[in-house]
Amino acid sequence: MIATFGHPRYELMAGGNVFDGEEDVRRYFAVSRDAFPDQRNENVELRATDDAVVAEFDLLGTHRDTGRSFRSRMVALFIFEGEGIVCERVYFDRAAIDEQVRIE
Repeated sequence: MIATFGHPRYELMAGGNVFDGEEDVRRYFAVSRDAFPDQRNENVELRATDDAVVAEFDLLGTHRDTGRSFRSRMVALFIFEGEGIVCERVYFDRAAIDEQVRIE
């Protein structure tokens, strides 16, 4: 996946988190996949513009610590410069995910 980036950068808009550069993006993936090892996407809609792809999808996963699953609708913008992606900007409701996986 890293090879698709001209410059790896993730922006998670729900918390204002930015992961910039290959090392930072790899660390983000390692941490998020550790907490949700079966994390996966179900695509809903894809749209292309001249310099971006807009993806609407459901993110699903099971929290390693609680064993509880979640489903959350998200939108991601894949921003291109030339042939490579320079940013994936993701919009989602973090509180909705936290509510689904928390221990009651």
